[in-house]
Amino acid sequence: MSAQDHSEPRHQELGGIFDLTGVSRGPDGIKRYQGLPRNLVHMLRAAVDQQGAAEAIVETGGGPRLSYSSLWDRAARVAGGLRAQYGVERGDRVAIRLGNGADWVLAFLGTVLADAIVVPVNTRFTDEEADYVVNDSGAKYVFLPGAPLPDGDPLIVDDAEPGGPAAIFYTSGTTGFPKGAVTTHENFLSNAETCRRALSVDPSGMRTLISVPLFHVTGCNSQLLVAFYVGGTAVIMPAFEPGAFLRAIAEERIDTMVTVPAIYWLAINQPAFADTDISRVRSVSYGGAPIAPDLVARLAKAFPQARLGNGFGLTETASVSTFLPHEFVAHADSVGFPAPVCDVRLDAVGPDGTGELLIRGPNIVSGYWNKPQATAETFVDGWLHSGDLARIDDEGLVYLVDRAKDMINRGGENVYCVEVENALAGAPGVYEAAVLGVPDEVMGEKVGTVIVPMPGVTLDVPAVLGYLGEHIADFKVPQYVAVSTAPLPRNPGGKLLKRRLREETDWAAAARR
Repeated sequence: MSAQDHSEPRHQELGGIFDLTGVSRGPDGIKRYQGLPRNLVHMLRAAVDQQGAAEAIVETGGGPRLSYSSLWDRAARVAGGLRAQYGVERGDRVAIRLGNGADWVLAFLGTVLADAIVVPVNTRFTDEEADYVVNDSGAKYVFLPGAPLPDGDPLIVDDAEPGGPAAIFYTSGTTGFPKGAVTTHENFLSNAETCRRALSVDPSGMRTLISVPLFHVTGCNSQLLVAFYVGGTAVIMPAFEPGAFLRAIAEERIDTMVTVPAIYWLAINQPAFADTDISRVRSVSYGGAPIAPDLVARLAKAFPQARLGNGFGLTETASVSTFLPHEFVAHADSVGFPAPVCDVRLDAVGPDGTGELLIRGPNIVSGYWNKPQATAETFVDGWLHSGDLARIDDEGLVYLVDRAKDMINRGGENVYCVEVENALAGAPGVYEAAVLGVPDEVMGEKVGTVIVPMPGVTLDVPAVLGYLGEHIADFKVPQYVAVSTAPLPRNPGGKLLKRRLREETDWAAAARR
């Protein structure tokens, strides 16, 4: 086994690509930003003190517009209500099953002000999946749609330790069960500072348009909390719709955008885009899914006054771990350089220079909730074993090559193949099945499956899809279904040969939904 260490990549010699001031390496070997707030409560209080009358959040579509002072006051009442009405104490878990909007933000901040632990729940999960998250986290209270927010005397607990847990974000599980990534205050704040530097946020603040779910780390960590960190405004879309997205850019004077490639593709292909006022947009960043080089070129043309950038990260890295700045967007197949406080290295490097990407930094979560074995396997000696296969060139640019965890990225939603394969195993008429990613111009990838029916059975594809819809979230259900009468190809050891299967399958002829 060999390794390549890129703890001090060449980007630090390239002169001003990233702001590296105030970064120092501690005795534990981890680089940290100096002067960060102690915790999220201190961060928000600073914004309230400096920008009290300014807009903190705006919910599009005629929703609430809250100043920092109003947001602080209402969140403190939510915290008080959690304590008085539902007995939520320090360290208790509180789940959020709400859609994007002001109430989601108040639920998040109210939980933080009570020094409880936020558990965002993917709103696209089935009830079975959502119940697993709620039960596994041991949530004491669940914010549900339609229910009034808790309300009580203001409560503010501001003495949380930087390394104390603030949230648990659940990822899709390779064994069919999600894992909860325990995210600390320092994780959140380190990511916020990384985003401030990578996005070149104007000192006067920012107005960012959040078009992705807040239950994901991109929307929460790299937009909502970054806006609060710099005293800016988070403009939140309850649901994405291309026309509303374009109207929000113009009407809300958006200057910073971070979203998945599929949304940019849909936006710039709208006839109304040509008449949309984009003059204030200064930063256009993408991530969460593969992006086609021609889309990068189209974005540069569509937003000529903006800096482009590509961010890569995981739930386990609290969002951004590498970033490709505007000066290097010609390398559209790269995910960029390590963030200023991140070290990267490759483990088990093969002859082609490819190995598993390992990441270290103050943004790495503290482990998985209630899963000591998975924690021990993934977080080793301070390094996160990402499960992504990568290579790193002489300049320090990171290139993702493959996914060791066999994962499909469908427009920013992670779909683990084995999870879908496990569900297919119980579907009517299925003898064996393989799940693969199918390239897609808009979504990056879609979910495809090759199914071998049971002997003598004519596969009822709608019945299979209906069964899956009852057991896994809709975005995990395959959009392409190919039926094969031949056994799935395997090597002598019985391992499925997915590369061969991918090459041999005619997805254009497959049943689609």
